[in-house]
Amino acid sequence: MKPIFHRAALAMAALTACGAQAQTSTPKAPAAVALPPVTITGNPLGAVDLITPVLTLSGPRLVLQQGSTLGDTLDATPGVSSTWFGPNANRPVIRGLDGDRIRILTNGGASIDASGLSFDHAVPLDPISVERIEVLRGPAALLYGGSAVGGVVNVIDNRIPREPLEGIRGKVDAGYATGARATGMGFSVEGGTRQVGLHADVFSRSADDVRVPADLVCNRGGVTTTARRICNSASDVRGGALGGTLFLDRGHLGASVSTYRNNYGAVAEDEVTIGMHSRRVALEGEWRPSLPGVQNVKAQWGHTNYRHTEFDAGAPGTVFRNRGQDFRLEARHDRWGPLEGVLGVQTESNRFSADGEEAFAPYSRTRQAALFVHEEWSLPWGRLSFGARTERVTVESMGNPQVDRFVAGGRSFSPRSLALGGLWNLAPKWQFTAHLARSERAPRDYELFANGPHVATAAWELGSATLDKERSQHLDVGVQWKSGPDQARVHLFQTRFDNYIALESTGVTQEDLPEFAYRQMGARFRGLEAQGNLRLHDAGPTLDLEWKADMVRAIQTANNQPLPRIAPVRLGATLVWTQGPWGARLGFDRFQAQARVPAGERATDGTTLWSAALTRRMALPSGEVLWFARLQNATDRLAQSATSILTQTAPGKSPLPGRSLKLGMQASF
Repeated sequence: MKPIFHRAALAMAALTACGAQAQTSTPKAPAAVALPPVTITGNPLGAVDLITPVLTLSGPRLVLQQGSTLGDTLDATPGVSSTWFGPNANRPVIRGLDGDRIRILTNGGASIDASGLSFDHAVPLDPISVERIEVLRGPAALLYGGSAVGGVVNVIDNRIPREPLEGIRGKVDAGYATGARATGMGFSVEGGTRQVGLHADVFSRSADDVRVPADLVCNRGGVTTTARRICNSASDVRGGALGGTLFLDRGHLGASVSTYRNNYGAVAEDEVTIGMHSRRVALEGEWRPSLPGVQNVKAQWGHTNYRHTEFDAGAPGTVFRNRGQDFRLEARHDRWGPLEGVLGVQTESNRFSADGEEAFAPYSRTRQAALFVHEEWSLPWGRLSFGARTERVTVESMGNPQVDRFVAGGRSFSPRSLALGGLWNLAPKWQFTAHLARSERAPRDYELFANGPHVATAAWELGSATLDKERSQHLDVGVQWKSGPDQARVHLFQTRFDNYIALESTGVTQEDLPEFAYRQMGARFRGLEAQGNLRLHDAGPTLDLEWKADMVRAIQTANNQPLPRIAPVRLGATLVWTQGPWGARLGFDRFQAQARVPAGERATDGTTLWSAALTRRMALPSGEVLWFARLQNATDRLAQSATSILTQTAPGKSPLPGRSLKLGMQASF
């Protein structure tokens, strides 16, 4: 046993020296489960070794990392944190960038909602209904738009079957978590023939107020109470979908209809709840023509009708609506010698409106059209990639018939982006990657035309119709080593903005709220991510040590002042034991103190959160069952999120959840 402890000591020393982040300490599947090596989002050509860093969650691993929101599910994975506006509204933060700099996709199509507008607006999807989540970190602007400068999160649900399936298969998910007395259930079934494929799914999730290790005050109906719960953090989610595909000799054509409803508490205010409803219709097809030079042509179209109403003590208040559609067409050409690639066109349009006392942005219409190309050149020592994208974006304010403070008008922008990348096979066990990109992002409607009170930020937000395009230069370099089960990966990155769009205090107040205006400044984001696995024991039961670390430093380049809501240095390690159908995990996430905050803002203390899990796989006559128990925040530590706006506007209002035990199962047949 001595070599085991020696290797463990070396691994812990390496972890301390790295000072970066990797695989989440949330329990994963037993090591015997093989995950698909190819990600659609990371490379449209289907390459196994990707130039840009990509994380894929699927199968049992996704089940064990599954949270109540998309941000919660991805939180603490390498380079990814969350905005944490309580347990119900969390968007991913990638490498320090959040909001509309992160592109959230559904099966590669645009997710049209209001989550980028405000921290208390949830993303209208539930992780229990998805098959796979792909996270592309770094410069993804070429394929998915300039707003993807921070990264892309692509949620894949298979509601439009893409491969023929003869017979029937299905999946059942069920779970209960003690921390919020939360229950979740999901059911999906697929079937068909070589000519037709059908899909159906339903899901539901309900939760009470989330338990925390501190006494918090709650004011409801004029009565003040104290409890170890986050006040107004309960939720009730329902949804489902129907889809089908017709398979042809040279391709397929499919469609789906889905709905999502969520009634949840907005934790910044004790009696404000949000009733959300989103409907989406999607079409998708592929054609493999017998034309010289063309391998296939793919097309997809989606239409989304999103609405949510904010209720104050049950009385309806501000109503937000966003209706839009997106279209994407791409063609993959045959190899031209060592060169292969795709050409494409993408269009999006949406109409946004907000009616009520807290409508801080006007009615608006946004339209964009883009052309893009992605090419790769295979070489004996690796690959080179090149991409380019040009867009035309029009943003129009139409004022508001009920509010006279909004100014009507419009702006047009022509963002252009370029990227170069390379992958070098340095040795049989070593790879080196590099990616250089220049991206441009058009300002959003609220950045241009906002003028009103915003409860989520506790400020009066003021847009600027004179904002220019946001320009950034991005460099990412990485090295990877792999030898059997042992592996390590490190990425260094820097993103420099010439005119970063941010909210800054103007020093005045409007209607008793501090005024913040959207302005442009120079900014720089630097950081690193690291992750790895070390096999400690390989005879009979296996024992692995997974380690991770990450760090981001973000400043205004003019004065070297830190930017707000940046995750601290994070470290983690997990011991993973497997024997036959059994698996167990024990690990920690260490969050260093975050004292690098703008002047006048609150720092956060460091903390260590422990977690554990136990899994058991059982075979069925035509499938299997995965049983699991997952313990989070095992020592019941009180912690605040450095990336949450609530840490500044409402300190102590919504700390991170306390100890919670989740029991669940996933059965496939």
